[in-house]
Amino acid sequence: MAEVGKGVNAGKLASNVQKRITRAQEKVMQKLGKADETKDTAFEEGVANFNKQLADGTKLQKDLKAYLVAVKTMHESSKRLHDCLAEMYDPEWFGKEEVDSIAEDTDLLWQDFHQKLVDNTLISMDTYLAQFPDIKARIAKRDRKLVDFDSARHHFASIQKGKKKDEAKIAKAEEELGRAQKVFEEINYELQEELPTLWDSRVGVYVNTFQSVSGLEEKFHRDMGKLNQNLSDIMTKLEEQRLAKKGVTTASTVKSEEAANHSLSESGSDAPKSPQKNEAPAVTNGSSDAELPPSVLYKVKVMHDYGATDSDELDLKAGDIVLVLPFANPDEQDEGWLMGVKESHWIQNKNLLVKGVFPENFTQKL
Repeated sequence: MAEVGKGVNAGKLASNVQKRITRAQEKVMQKLGKADETKDTAFEEGVANFNKQLADGTKLQKDLKAYLVAVKTMHESSKRLHDCLAEMYDPEWFGKEEVDSIAEDTDLLWQDFHQKLVDNTLISMDTYLAQFPDIKARIAKRDRKLVDFDSARHHFASIQKGKKKDEAKIAKAEEELGRAQKVFEEINYELQEELPTLWDSRVGVYVNTFQSVSGLEEKFHRDMGKLNQNLSDIMTKLEEQRLAKKGVTTASTVKSEEAANHSLSESGSDAPKSPQKNEAPAVTNGSSDAELPPSVLYKVKVMHDYGATDSDELDLKAGDIVLVLPFANPDEQDEGWLMGVKESHWIQNKNLLVKGVFPENFTQKL
């Protein structure tokens, strides 16, 4: 049995080798113009469409994968950003629980978006492209069978034209021609039915793919927009909380000063009066407006201690009087900041050399 198996395999191998030789000879004869070649323009157009369709689908699949990688990267970056906010957010700040909840919801939204993109676009595209390798292999087989058919046709014609008619050879050549024609026509018919259908299917694939992407993106950005708006509202309320605390501190300080002034008034002490509109400021710390240099714009009183945080800032204590000066370059003035010299320095040194900037909202204009 082993010997028989070897013989069958050897015979099949020899047959395949002979087919390759015959096909090669036939192709050479066709290229040299010594043998005609069966042409099918409609089928060749179908093959060209098939190749274009395969190239387009492969590119779309590649770009979809790159898009999904970008979504994954954005998801990871978003998660790190929200984790950073959660770590920095003090427990007593407004909306701590809401901030943590928004971070969780944002993470879940990214996960859902990515997974649905995979399910509705990439998997569908993989399924669509999976049918191409088999069809491509059958197109190549159809080309080989066409060469076999042409070769059998030419062989049969040459035997018929021979001077000596050998009926046995003619019959055998005719049988081989019929067999080659049948094999070719079967696969040719299948492909002529499938290729146009496959070509038309691409429109549906593209429609479904981009409808899925656009629909998922629209829903994702709508839901993400709501979360972002909620986070923005929390940040606004956190700022209001900060300003409210600052306002309470300021109001408390002012109230204490008013109580002290009222007490002095009742004891008969001369309380300093705030200057009325167009009225010259009262003399403070032994310095009158007449003694001030012309560059001084006005004077302010420090209402709260301020510790300088930079070399160009003034270190102030509540009750200090500051002579406000113009900036040498107005473009250098930041909003809410003034330039000035402590009045005590001016009284002692009669110069404006030791000047610096300070926050306006820590002072009250005299």
